[in-house]
Amino acid sequence: MRKGEATRERILESALELASTEGLIGLSIGRLADRNGMSKSGLFAHFGSKEGLQLDVLDLATAKFRESVFTPALRADRGEPRLRALFTHWMDWADHQSLPGGCLLTAAAVELDDQPGPARDALVDAQRQWADTLARAVRIAIEERHFRADVDPQLFAFQLHSILLGYHHARRLLRDPQAADRARDAFEALITSARPRKAR
Repeated sequence: MRKGEATRERILESALELASTEGLIGLSIGRLADRNGMSKSGLFAHFGSKEGLQLDVLDLATAKFRESVFTPALRADRGEPRLRALFTHWMDWADHQSLPGGCLLTAAAVELDDQPGPARDALVDAQRQWADTLARAVRIAIEERHFRADVDPQLFAFQLHSILLGYHHARRLLRDPQAADRARDAFEALITSARPRKAR
């Protein structure tokens, strides 16, 4: 890796960590330059603008999410086992070492929901792709006959996402010591509701 690429990667890791605690909108070239012992102009040369920095941080967060949640889940068997792996890795993601403030993608969804622009567009695209991935995993569970044929994949994906959003809220904001247990119980109830009735 070239020196410039290594420097840019180091800055982005620092930016991701900072954004997870202070927000994506609050992320500034000046603040990041101070944090990394660089001049504003030196850091600006890597990203071109605050918007460029935000987009690159979102790209990095999305890539890390994929590496931490989706990729390892592919090692599980198709159907319900893979959905279980997705859920487990997704919960672990909330405590990822590079995110001291929790999932940046979740926090950014609140920050950017009423803020039109490229950062919001990028986040919406990533979230829609993830919803499609979850729905596809549900369809595979139906094909494998782990779930009933009448299960709505989009609704299941919505409900699963809602469980994780609730977990993030209870874990990060409320500091609820039972957050993980409640999320797991909610997931088990969702799985049970989707199984063929004779297998319940």
